[in-house]
Amino acid sequence: MSKEAFYQSLAKDILDNCGGSSNISGFTHCMTRLRITPLDRDKTDIEALKRLDGVIGVVEAETLQIILGTGVVNHVADAFAKLMPSGKNIDLKEAASRKKADLNRKNTTPIKLFLRKISSIFIPLIPALIASGLITGITKAVIQAGWLPKESQIALILTVIGSGLFAYLGVLVGINAAKEFGGTPAMGGLAGILILNPEIANISLFGENLLPGRGGLIGVLFAAVFIAYTERFIRKHVHQSIDIIVTPTLSLLITGLVTYVVFIPAGGFISDLITSGLLSLLNIGGVLSGFVLGAAFLPLVVTGLHQGLTPVHLELIRSIGDDPLLPILAMGGAGQVGAAFAIFMKTKKASLKRAIGGGLPSGLLGIGEPLIFGVTLPLGRPFLTACLGAGIGGAFQAHFQVATFSIGVSGLPLSFLVQPAQIVLYIIGLFISYAAGFVFTYAFGFKDDMAAEFE
Repeated sequence: MSKEAFYQSLAKDILDNCGGSSNISGFTHCMTRLRITPLDRDKTDIEALKRLDGVIGVVEAETLQIILGTGVVNHVADAFAKLMPSGKNIDLKEAASRKKADLNRKNTTPIKLFLRKISSIFIPLIPALIASGLITGITKAVIQAGWLPKESQIALILTVIGSGLFAYLGVLVGINAAKEFGGTPAMGGLAGILILNPEIANISLFGENLLPGRGGLIGVLFAAVFIAYTERFIRKHVHQSIDIIVTPTLSLLITGLVTYVVFIPAGGFISDLITSGLLSLLNIGGVLSGFVLGAAFLPLVVTGLHQGLTPVHLELIRSIGDDPLLPILAMGGAGQVGAAFAIFMKTKKASLKRAIGGGLPSGLLGIGEPLIFGVTLPLGRPFLTACLGAGIGGAFQAHFQVATFSIGVSGLPLSFLVQPAQIVLYIIGLFISYAAGFVFTYAFGFKDDMAAEFE
């Protein structure tokens, strides 16, 4: 079977086990997961989905997250889209009632729902963030090594290409936020521009001039969500004949006034609180904080809530110029790699060795889901020893205050995004996590009789 035929077959099997196209209200995907929103969860067969060849794991959350791995998910999502009828009619009231009942059944908390909303805003931006970060990182490394003069035209062009996203990131976040909360994407982009516009430096409120960008992405999220709800409210009360003129105009005017009076100061306060709180945690807690944060990151990945941390990373970079949190959390994947190597050395089961061999390359490159859902989590104890290994590496990164100037995938590629003077320290910490995950797992984390399902 060709790869294309395999992707089409897998997409069809996934759709069939999700109750068919009539049971799907929407879907999207990130780097490793196909995220499906079924109308009726009772029509989905989770166990059958887990048994499909090509499916690494399934996470039941607000969306049904089917883990396929990097690269594969893009092809399967494309095939899945072709199986979905365009313009199908959905009874929205029925869909809403089913959704509410399903969420109640799953005991989904408001905090989890909020974090997943945030994830949905930032997940589509990840490829752009990775591309911009890597170009910036490689350019800095080449300049630092003396291979390219900092003032050369090539260096300047590469710097502009890599840094452009971060100058206008608020606009993209605003577009996605408005879309996620039921508004017009372009209006969300305008909400982002309200925060970033350099002309606001000429505005003085309460005796102080406003600062462009003050409040950062927190302020953008406030403004974009507000403009989405404002637009929806006004549209309900405006006649259809003048809707296209009145609704966007009033929405922008009201949001602009509220943004400059409320959202910029409030966003700035919250941003300062988050930044100072995390820095205090790392400065006071030091090694202990690094261990706890590093060890606790993998459970967030399992639930899919780790994407909710993206605005925190970006806010740290915006406010203090770098991110000391990301290198610590990146040790989570490294602990998994070490644990996987230990299992590979101890097991005699060929199928388990094949699963590890398939997941290790992705793990080394910072994509941990294949190893988590395909190896350590099903085995149980190795997942915990991997977390311990991650904690050791996190403690090392915290002690030396290693920081990145951008965000991207973890593992070895993240070294390109670490401050140039700290690259060696980051790599040492990475190998410490590899070694600790290996030692803990080899010593007491795995016995071959634990792998009965890999017979």
